[in-house]
Amino acid sequence: MTGLPVRPELVGEVPYGAPQLDVPYLLNVNENPYPPSDAVAAEIATAVAAAVKTMNRYPERDAVALRADLAAYLGHGLTADQVWAANGSNEVMLHVLMAFGGPGRSVLSFAPTYSMYPEYARDTHTAWVTFPRRDDFTIDPVAAVDAIHDRQPDVIFVASPNNPTGTAVPSETLRAIATAATGVVVVDEAYHEFARTGTPSALGLLPEFPRLAITRTMSKAFAFAGGRVGYLAASREFVDALRVVRLPYHLSAITQTVARVALAHADELLAAVDRLRANRDDLAAWLADSGLQVADSDANFVLFGRFADRQAVWQALLDEGVLIRVVGPEGWLRVSAGTDEEMAAFKAALDQVLKTEEGRLQ
Repeated sequence: MTGLPVRPELVGEVPYGAPQLDVPYLLNVNENPYPPSDAVAAEIATAVAAAVKTMNRYPERDAVALRADLAAYLGHGLTADQVWAANGSNEVMLHVLMAFGGPGRSVLSFAPTYSMYPEYARDTHTAWVTFPRRDDFTIDPVAAVDAIHDRQPDVIFVASPNNPTGTAVPSETLRAIATAATGVVVVDEAYHEFARTGTPSALGLLPEFPRLAITRTMSKAFAFAGGRVGYLAASREFVDALRVVRLPYHLSAITQTVARVALAHADELLAAVDRLRANRDDLAAWLADSGLQVADSDANFVLFGRFADRQAVWQALLDEGVLIRVVGPEGWLRVSAGTDEEMAAFKAALDQVLKTEEGRLQ
């Protein structure tokens, strides 16, 4: 970008993105490894063929039918006008900061957390502020409330389960944060479907807090990462604010059509969630038995460590055809829960690495 009048804060920046490599075992971006069945794929193809016949016209601008389907999936008495949809929860979050952030405003989150949050802040000229989590990656509710009172953020992002740690945030802590906030609060539940039994959704708090929103995605549990659909539930007024900043026709007719078919087959597409939960818990126990530190996870991944040189461990696993993620606090690595075959390959590769110099722990 030399010589171009790029915004100063973008000079030297590189595009966000985890490595996309052609290796046998892809366990780095928390995808659902189970694709749709042939029957669902055939129904999607039929729906797309019908939608193509109207491609000369713009799509339904506000995706009302899709939002109604999403509201029905979420339950909690939600209606279409209380739900927003966009190209992944990434675009939903960007809409939130376009509407409620901006110059002279700030967004607060609890670190370590999702690595895209500061990029949303940068791109909208919103000041990025973090407050540390405890050593076990939980949020201290008293300290969090003090931080909110002290810093007065316009927007608060709380990931639950958190990425990259997998930590779920108790309802009492979320209620304390929402009560203390003078701006808007967004609870990012991208991984909620993978939460352990008894972990409540923040959707139940919506009637109490008109400035609260909950975001979800179809990328993970629905095995719909390639579909790029994320969504938000909030008050009608909150959703209307996002409609102001969205680009016209931001969700293509194909995206809306395919997402609606996927939602119609939610039971089938979500059937693999229990298997992934079981493999996550088995993986966490195996890692702990191997002498590693493991963060409690309610997501479809596990954060583990701590390594003296995590990059060397990552590379050694990659050399064995296993791709995981270098992310989170120094010394830690993250691996996605996968199929039985993928988990066996990861365990075998890591077991070998732990016997080498590269696998040395802190």
